[in-house]
Amino acid sequence: QVQLVESGGGLVQPGGSLRLSCAASGSIFRINRMGWYRQAPGKQRELVATITSGGSTNYADSVKGRFTISRDNAKNTVYLQMNSLKPDDTAVYYCNADLLRVGALGWTDYWGQGTQVTVSS
Repeated sequence: QVQLVESGGGLVQPGGSLRLSCAASGSIFRINRMGWYRQAPGKQRELVATITSGGSTNYADSVKGRFTISRDNAKNTVYLQMNSLKPDDTAVYYCNADLLRVGALGWTDYWGQGTQVTVSS
């Protein structure tokens, strides 16, 4: 019924840029917070950036000044512009949305399948 689909991952050289997109679809009544998380091999999943329905943003210290999160509420889509990429940014990036589904009693977190970002020479 509800799904999140990420796109835009790939292989990029250090210092390069990528733009990730995540579109939510299905029986959605309202989306509150959307965000990006990442998981590198052998590490725990960590928050990268979040954005509320009103546009307030939050970033991990490691990406501040390099990454920018934005959203298009009309399209139920969240973006992550990643600049000045470093090898340490290599991870699977997951889209997350805290949303209210049509007919549901409360808010639920949904996750995308993830998209691979590899930063290497």
